[in-house]
Amino acid sequence: MTTAFEPVVLGGRPLANRVVMAPMTRSRAYGPGAEPTELMATYYAQRAGAGLIVTEGIQPSAAGQGYPDTPGLHTPGQVRAWRTVTDAVHRAGCVIFAQLMHTGRIGHPSLLPEGLVPQAPSAVAAKGQVFTHEGPKDFVTPKALSGTDVEEAIADFAAAARNAIEAGFDGVEIHGANGYLIHQFLADNTNRRSDAWGGSTRGRIRFAAEVAAAVAASIGSHRVGLRISPGNRYNDIVEDHPGEVYGALLERLADLDLAYLHLMEGPDSELTARLRAAWPGPFVLNPFTHPDATGPDALKLVEDGSADMVAYGALFLANPDLPRRLAAGGPFNAPDRATFYGGDHRGYTDYPALTA
Repeated sequence: MTTAFEPVVLGGRPLANRVVMAPMTRSRAYGPGAEPTELMATYYAQRAGAGLIVTEGIQPSAAGQGYPDTPGLHTPGQVRAWRTVTDAVHRAGCVIFAQLMHTGRIGHPSLLPEGLVPQAPSAVAAKGQVFTHEGPKDFVTPKALSGTDVEEAIADFAAAARNAIEAGFDGVEIHGANGYLIHQFLADNTNRRSDAWGGSTRGRIRFAAEVAAAVAASIGSHRVGLRISPGNRYNDIVEDHPGEVYGALLERLADLDLAYLHLMEGPDSELTARLRAAWPGPFVLNPFTHPDATGPDALKLVEDGSADMVAYGALFLANPDLPRRLAAGGPFNAPDRATFYGGDHRGYTDYPALTA
């Protein structure tokens, strides 16, 4: 029986274990350059006991930013600053992938350079609000991407992936989940296009597939993972037929030989099993445990073959030495939700590790 504490090879790279630090937005890249800081390097290096670290969402272009103080990978300064993070993680003996996240319609013009507005497959505003430096603001109606805009967005993902490798990352994870741009192309209520980028299932999956292909061509498929969240209604997403859409997407991607598929699971465990069976490569699972954080029970998902690796979010945030604690059966620090987004070292780098 395989356990989560055994080594595994991912994209040709040996990992110390099968416990993944899931991507989590922390909003601490302060300043106009959207560059990571020394504090961020400390944060990630503290968690280098993971088999694989996937960073917080990083915007591949200025237009892809949807939240305050999130980092980018589209300027030389950002590339240099990320090198500080990757060097620290590598010195600690861990593999780290950059998650590339274009938020699409989720955002606000006040978070973007002057003249830019959020972009999306179709001009359909999300319900709800986003937090900005001026407080919560209603989502605006986004600009519908033209065909040329779509091609430029794909090119931005590929360029950011090249920047990630230059910055010392071992690979990238494409964020196709949680109601952001790629997910918006996949979903029924956000993609109302009638051209080749929408309409049919084939059209809906095209953007995700072509982003993955472009990034793989830029840096090698062994360095590329993809995260999806079928049926996830977060950020006002509606998907009428997720089984059909994601089945077709995985079939389209199978020949790319990507490093892994990362599934953020919803309540439909049967769909998870079907996608697991359909995916030919390594399968990372962030299991559905709502309203609780993923806990020690998720380790059995590796043992029973439901996943090759298991991803932890909030528990990893609060426990920098999480794999050690999982192996010992605890104890576990409780996450402080008040410090999840923004702030200083408190609730970020001051969670204690085990002392014995």
